Amino acid sequence: MTFRQTIVSIAVAVAAGALIGAERQQAQLAGSDPSGAASEPSGKRQSPEFGGIRTFPLIALLGALGALVRPLVGMWMLGGLLFGVVVLIAVSHAWSGRRGDIGISSEVAALVTYVLGAIAVMSDLVPDDSQRYLLVAGTAATTLALLALKQPMHRFVGRVSIDDIYATTKFLILGLIVLPVLPNQTYGPLSVLNPFKIGMMILLVAGISFSGYLATRLVGQDRGLLLTGLLGGLVSSTAVTLTYAGKAKAQNRLAALCAVAIVVACSTMFARVVAVVAVVDRPLLPTLSWSLGVMAVVGFGASVFLYVKTNRSEAKREDLPAAEAKTQEDGVALRNPFELRQAVTFGLLYGGVLFVAKAAQTYLGSGGLYLSSVLAGLTDVDAITLSVTDLHRSGLATPVAVNAITMAAVTNTIVKGTMAVTIGGRALGRSVAPILGAALVAGGIALLVHHVRG
Repeated sequence: MTFRQTIVSIAVAVAAGALIGAERQQAQLAGSDPSGAASEPSGKRQSPEFGGIRTFPLIALLGALGALVRPLVGMWMLGGLLFGVVVLIAVSHAWSGRRGDIGISSEVAALVTYVLGAIAVMSDLVPDDSQRYLLVAGTAATTLALLALKQPMHRFVGRVSIDDIYATTKFLILGLIVLPVLPNQTYGPLSVLNPFKIGMMILLVAGISFSGYLATRLVGQDRGLLLTGLLGGLVSSTAVTLTYAGKAKAQNRLAALCAVAIVVACSTMFARVVAVVAVVDRPLLPTLSWSLGVMAVVGFGASVFLYVKTNRSEAKREDLPAAEAKTQEDGVALRNPFELRQAVTFGLLYGGVLFVAKAAQTYLGSGGLYLSSVLAGLTDVDAITLSVTDLHRSGLATPVAVNAITMAAVTNTIVKGTMAVTIGGRALGRSVAPILGAALVAGGIALLVHHVRG
């Protein structure tokens, strides 16, 4: 390592320490102790906490110097300095413990800082300088985020139930242990049922649903109808439709607000299907985007327009946030997508739909596939989408695959529109049905134009 590289490496180490130290000192000034527990009000400092804008860069510098002299004196210097840092941390923690501060976030961050300082100059560990600096910077940024996002993370943990933890743990065990040992070959008639691929599709769909479920838990279900519909639609647009249709029936004057959440959730379903196809069958994406993409855009645009219109109308009578709160008192009954029963049920549904779709396409041609898509769309879109993409990868023509997925999405949307009208009443139906109908028509026209041009 040249002298210039050494100077740059030490500078990177010190910068990483300064980044972490600045956050720790800012947390102290804001009235939080290193453990993340609430302390005295802002501006009222207790006795000095462990480390800040000067201490952490010095710890990083110590690690860098220890690694720098390592080729000359051996690992004992690096290890000895680390031992010294640990002793200082232990003394500081013991002193803090006497004042009731039992957290060790800052102490652990100090150890991370020391290691980052050492890595910054260890060219034998990561020879490429840019990659080594990126590793140090990325780790420092991650540490900073974990320290700074204390309150949001605590709020999130408070919203997660023990059942969510159990369900997620069991599903992760299933995905990391059971899935890898599943046979990766086809079985049964028509040779379409592959246990490993079915397991992978379960993980994909559950993962997308879980992202929405996780976000809903994180931000809560009282942050606005647009956000509620968007996140709820990632998990289950049907659940959102049923929930807000019931609320509209109970309080008829809130029908327009409930319609916003339903339309957003249905539009999210279109975007969700596009996202799934982008992951499992990218060549199908450009054509499918003409139909479902246009449907999603029209739906989202109309929902925003409806929300603004309702906002102005409600503002003349009462405060809009209060009206929104009335529609969200009980929230949406969303289930953790990582529950084993729900995952297994989807796996069985996907396997069954895949077999029926293949049989219909084999014996009845494209007409049979379209019929199976319509029937499958009555209950679920994900299963038929994944089944059709599997057939497409096996040779099914792109126009036929796009038509089949689009028909399933249209059927599912019609079902949810019917739910909104029959359960929510005429007032809700007058808001939901025209928007969903316009989205479907716009998507159909876009797909037709694309086929004609193609």
